[in-house]
Amino acid sequence: MAKGEGAESASSAGLLPPGSLLKPDELGRPKKERKETLSVCSKLCYAVGGAPYQITGCALGFFLQIYLLDVAQLDPFYASIILFVGRAWDAITDPMVGFFISKTPWSRFGRLMPWIIFSTPFAVISYFLVWFVPDISSGQVMWYLLFYCTFQTLVTCFHVPYSALTMFISREQSERDSATAYRMTVEVLGTVLGTAIQGQIVGKAHAPCIQDASFLGVTNSSVAMEEVNITLHTSSITDTRNAYMVAAGVIGGIYILCAIVLSLGVREKRDAAALQSGEPISFFQGLKLVMKHGAYIKLIAGFLFTSLAFMLLEGNFALFCTYTLGFRNEFQNILLAIMLSATLTIPLWQWFLIHFGKKTAVYVGISSAIPFLIMVVVLESNLIVTYVVAIAAGISVAAAFLLPWSMLPDVIDDFNLQHPGSRGHEAIFFSFYVFFTKFASGVSLGISTLSLDFAGYKTRGCSQPEEVNFTLKMLVSAAPVGLILLGLLLFKLYPIDEDRRRKNKKALQDLRDEENSSSSDSDSTELASIV
Repeated sequence: MAKGEGAESASSAGLLPPGSLLKPDELGRPKKERKETLSVCSKLCYAVGGAPYQITGCALGFFLQIYLLDVAQLDPFYASIILFVGRAWDAITDPMVGFFISKTPWSRFGRLMPWIIFSTPFAVISYFLVWFVPDISSGQVMWYLLFYCTFQTLVTCFHVPYSALTMFISREQSERDSATAYRMTVEVLGTVLGTAIQGQIVGKAHAPCIQDASFLGVTNSSVAMEEVNITLHTSSITDTRNAYMVAAGVIGGIYILCAIVLSLGVREKRDAAALQSGEPISFFQGLKLVMKHGAYIKLIAGFLFTSLAFMLLEGNFALFCTYTLGFRNEFQNILLAIMLSATLTIPLWQWFLIHFGKKTAVYVGISSAIPFLIMVVVLESNLIVTYVVAIAAGISVAAAFLLPWSMLPDVIDDFNLQHPGSRGHEAIFFSFYVFFTKFASGVSLGISTLSLDFAGYKTRGCSQPEEVNFTLKMLVSAAPVGLILLGLLLFKLYPIDEDRRRKNKKALQDLRDEENSSSSDSDSTELASIV
């Protein structure tokens, strides 16, 4: 027996390299966790995934209203219904998709990535059909409602899991913030692409405007309108419609390319704490917990009003430039100046929030838009002044883009510390933030289009009544300024300052070290018994 035991012992020792046997005091010593870092390539691939939502959203936000009014030639009342119902449906789909994601099991591709992959081709098809004018005498309103709502549903199936992916690319707060800065830079660049592609392609083929009968010197206004329609409608409006479809095809191709880069370059990392937790609580229990979290409610309340301000500006700026300022042939270039300025200043705001804190960045960044929104309506219409105002406003747009998505992970970390046994609710946080913002923006766009209808908006008119110009000034200046001021007042209640954020980061790191320590103890005990 002694010989056998010695042989077995010698055999076991021979299988291990010299010096690899652990000493007793080393078995219980936990390994120090290595800081998890993301490569620049991973951050870029992750950031590229944010471009489709922004490119399509920018094209729809800036151009859909003027497209429905002047190209599809819908009555402003029906256009307002399409815009409101589409945005409201888009808002409703966010928590719905968040619910289904929370019920999705993990696969070898992850829990979020399959949603992104499988929604992409159908989203591109429906997006193209939004910009197609059907050759039907009736039913156009239903056509645009159907495909606008379909696209909003499918792009939500892309964007909600993509937004929640922030929490699954790294457990390091600094790495997530860095990846978010990459993402915001690419997303603002996406808005530049959306503005450039849609604006420059469509700008080459302007929809013809119709002069008011009083300027034509014809007593019978119906005869005048008929003559103008016969001479201008058939060729020019067809070219404009074709230009919108070409732009939609180009943007659809970019959408597919970005989805491929994201799916190939990013891997979901399942949270180690989630692996050790017990049975997950239900979606509605999780929703109840999330909605009771004070920091989350105060954050979305503040950003709700500031986001509304910029969405109201976005939805009406093309009409404002075309009719109130009189820059019919320049509005796409003015939009491009805003988006380029925003893109170039994203790194500035990332540096600012690191050195001065996120709450300070909110106050400085978003409030800086107020004087320029006032200037653009107070000063006499001048193209150079308009470009200067556009570039300055782009600086504030960059802050409005970056800060919400940089602060939401801080709220989720704060929630995880207060509810350590309740994990996996990231999709609820992101989807309901988007829900409130989109629903409110749908209401605002519907009301703004109805306001234009009540003011006497003339479809495809070369000029508009003074009441319409006054309404447009209110929609791009007075209303956004009031919403920004209200949002900044609400931010005073937001409790997570830099001191609390640092404490949360340390507490989360301590929890992870404790988990890794217990895991290392278990592994060491098992290895000791094997040896």
